[in-house]
Amino acid sequence: MEFKDHVCELLNTIDACQVFFDITVNFDLTKNYLDLVVTYTTLMTILSRIEERKAIIGLYNYAHEMTHGASDREYPRLGQMIVDYENPLKKLMEEFVPHGKSLSDALISLQMVYPRRNLSADQWRNAQLLSLISAPSTMLNPAQSDTMPCEYLSLDAMEKWIVFGFILCHAVLNSDAAALSLWKLALQSSTCLCLFRDEVFHIHKAAEDLFVNIRGYNKRINDIRECKEQALSHAGSMHRERRKFLRSALKELATVLADQPGLLGPKALFVFMALSFARDEIIWLLRHADNIQKKSTDDFIDKHIAELIFYMEELRAHVRKYGPVMQRYYVQYLSGFDAVVLNELVQNLSVCPEDESIIMSSFVNTMTSLSVKQVEDGEVFDFRGLRLDWFRLQAYTSVSKASLGIADHKELGKMMNTIIFHTKMVDSLVEMLVETSDLSIFCSFYSRAFEKMFQQCLELPSQSRHSICFPLLCTHFMSCTHELCPEERHHIGDRSLSLCNMFLDEMAKQARNLITDICTEQCTLSDQLLPKHCAKTISQAVNKKSKKATGKKGEPEREKPGVESMRKNRLLVTNLDKLHTALSELCFSINYVPNLAVWEHTFTPREYLTSHLEIRFTKSIVGMTMYNQATQEIAKPSELLTSVRAYMTVLQSIENYVTIDITRVFNNVLLQQTQHLDSHGEPTITSLYTNWYLETLLRQVSNGHIAYFPAMKAFVNLPTENELTFNAEEYSDISEMRSLSELLGPYGMKFLSESLMWHISSQVAELKKLVVENMEVLTQMRTSFDKPEHMAALFKKLTSVDSVLKRMTIIGVILSFRSLAQEALRDVLSCHIPFLVSSVEDFKDHIPRETDMKVAMNVYELSSAAGLPCEIDPALVVALSSQKSGEAQTHALKKLVCAENISPEEEYKIACLLMVFVAVSLPTLASNVMSQYSPAIEGHCNNIHCLAKAINQIAAALFTIHKGSIEDRLKEFLALASSSLLKIGQETDKMTTRNRESVYLLLDMIVQESPFLTMDLLESCFPYVLLRNAYHAVYKQSISANA
Repeated sequence: MEFKDHVCELLNTIDACQVFFDITVNFDLTKNYLDLVVTYTTLMTILSRIEERKAIIGLYNYAHEMTHGASDREYPRLGQMIVDYENPLKKLMEEFVPHGKSLSDALISLQMVYPRRNLSADQWRNAQLLSLISAPSTMLNPAQSDTMPCEYLSLDAMEKWIVFGFILCHAVLNSDAAALSLWKLALQSSTCLCLFRDEVFHIHKAAEDLFVNIRGYNKRINDIRECKEQALSHAGSMHRERRKFLRSALKELATVLADQPGLLGPKALFVFMALSFARDEIIWLLRHADNIQKKSTDDFIDKHIAELIFYMEELRAHVRKYGPVMQRYYVQYLSGFDAVVLNELVQNLSVCPEDESIIMSSFVNTMTSLSVKQVEDGEVFDFRGLRLDWFRLQAYTSVSKASLGIADHKELGKMMNTIIFHTKMVDSLVEMLVETSDLSIFCSFYSRAFEKMFQQCLELPSQSRHSICFPLLCTHFMSCTHELCPEERHHIGDRSLSLCNMFLDEMAKQARNLITDICTEQCTLSDQLLPKHCAKTISQAVNKKSKKATGKKGEPEREKPGVESMRKNRLLVTNLDKLHTALSELCFSINYVPNLAVWEHTFTPREYLTSHLEIRFTKSIVGMTMYNQATQEIAKPSELLTSVRAYMTVLQSIENYVTIDITRVFNNVLLQQTQHLDSHGEPTITSLYTNWYLETLLRQVSNGHIAYFPAMKAFVNLPTENELTFNAEEYSDISEMRSLSELLGPYGMKFLSESLMWHISSQVAELKKLVVENMEVLTQMRTSFDKPEHMAALFKKLTSVDSVLKRMTIIGVILSFRSLAQEALRDVLSCHIPFLVSSVEDFKDHIPRETDMKVAMNVYELSSAAGLPCEIDPALVVALSSQKSGEAQTHALKKLVCAENISPEEEYKIACLLMVFVAVSLPTLASNVMSQYSPAIEGHCNNIHCLAKAINQIAAALFTIHKGSIEDRLKEFLALASSSLLKIGQETDKMTTRNRESVYLLLDMIVQESPFLTMDLLESCFPYVLLRNAYHAVYKQSISANA
């Protein structure tokens, strides 16, 4: 009510003063007058659209009465206003009858501005509008116009003034041809106008409904209908062509200004005109696409809208970046030219009252006092006072009885309008950007259209380079908040943050998907170079030499790797080319800005891409292992390494497109893959390969399907009835183990070792149980090795002899596998860090014998981590130590020995007896058919050659834990073992001694493997001639078997 009263009072005052309105002369006064009329009309129209308005004011009055004890005294008037404005435009038409003269004069002054702004794209193109390079000779001349502020005035605002204004003073349409021409032009340009945000006003229907009840307005109604048809049939295509022209014009403008930012000074007007024109076209499209009134929608779908928004953002960025350049230019312009011209105009005035003279003199003095030094010193300029004084002066000089009438001094008005523009270039650049290019209407009011435009942009490869404009638009949203409605601020802020986050996330996902597709293609190409694919080529070459027929005659020749790189035609575009093009376009967008600020939050587009690449790289590495739990299939380490390297090569090339640290991605992802689980709790290649080698490969070794061949340094499948689904050699040879070490790294190999040691510790625990079961017999055998008959009798009392040997063999197999892994790790690290590895090796080789065991173990742990072999395996020591103190093991031993605790002495005794048990059990191996030694593989098919490693490593670890003498215990073992084996030389049973010579060789292997035993010591226990004869026998047997 108060607003309405003030508006009515102000309008009456304006009429009484007979104020002169001309948008080209007193711009600020005319613009604000027309804005007031439109705002008043809009408010009343929106009020009439609130369905529950009567109930709301009734509730308000009731609440007022409850609070203050009486109803609001203005309530009857408010209620009457609601009733009167049921049909707001009809009521306003009656209200504005006395204001018709002032309003029509203000509107008709637009005839010099609106038609010039509302031209077709062809007319713009012919005039080379916004082009800096069309006339190179005038490129440095300042862009001038008599109507500077009108050049970037919103077309949408002008159309609202014309449509609503002429509805309110409709009588002038019948009497003034200029008014009718403006009215028709506005009706032909749009089908609806914006009332507020996404509330629209359908102009043709509303105007026709109003005029149909006025006598003599049939001609106007026909005009409306004709204009409606014109708008429906041509407006869409006209605006589409305008957007097409603006895309190229803004691109040219942005490119020239990026190269020559100094042109922002003289050509600033062009920049703000371009921004205003583009903003008007985007808002027109938004409004009409949401309120289509025709069947064909092609004109209202613009897949290239992102390009136009992008160039707008580029121009905005130039203005913000080179603001000081513009300030320097216009400070000099104001002081050196504008002040002089204005002073001359003031001097030439025939009449100049004192008040007006004082104001204009202050204008001249303010401009004259400006200097470039103020810009260089970073002084903050503020010309708001000057602009407000000019507004006051317009009001003083526009009334009919003014001594100095601005209607008679239009040059002064035009000059001052130019000066006001120049002052805004110095102190109000940000406000000018908001005024001419604010697109905050996208926020919550056209968010669905906004998101749809973004999706269309990403789907079109040629437009994806402009997709960054959508997150940049989110920085506009806070400008649509208003101090009178603070509660909206948080909602709009949150909305801008969520949209910006969603856009950047989608862009990063799209880039990630493209990179993944490229990686897949490259992995396929690198897979073609794997050695396994060359067999067919070699076969064809061999057959060709021997002139054998190769397969079917019609069989096509296999393409060799690299054929895809041979281009027969430049126009031929491969899928990889398309992917690279799409990626480079999208990466341009992601790399466009380092960061952007939205509602006090900073977003970094590149970090989104980095994050997505890390997640995808992690998933891809695990996926490329092709691990199938059901069938226990897994990719060979060498093939996985090839794929990972191909993947990494593609990722490294991303640094050519985007400024991101790919090395950081590699470090984060590959380091996580060396752990048991990644940061998301998902299994890694380390856990997958560790499980596979333990549960599949080594389990099949235990089952007798695979043997370790020392000569080949690999595990090899044995011929069995049930063929295995994999070839063990292809997963355990030197190259595969090196590839595994490359993939898992020292951390991953350490985890593999720890897992292997855990299995060994469980086997040792079982062995200890067997020792406890046979403790009395073993204690006697330990001291009776020089009494053959007594030993034979005691041996028969032993139980689970085969189980002991089998478990020790399993331990040996695991240790053999670990030695392969450690050797591969050493080879890999020697390539990557040769100086560090040689330093560690030197450190290990020069430990003094008298060094404390704890210090020595620390050195061994360091050496073991580098893949170097150690006298005492630190991982095995740690595993057996923890197993020793484990509750489950203690509980099991408690039950067996029926004691509360096991003393260290008893633990030590069990360890000694374990070695005794193994030593006295060795002769039983001679009766096994599979115990035959094979010179070709330098081992036994039942893996008993692995016992040498098991005996040495277990002895070293156990007696390190129990602080016993390793050498003494191994000497004792050698004495017992040689004594036991010498006995089988006296056996006459051929079945019992069938592989006696092969078992003899175990003693030689044990000594060769041990750093604590010597051949001299073996010679004292076991005649070397027997070993020599044994080697001779097995080699002879092997030759006869092959023959």
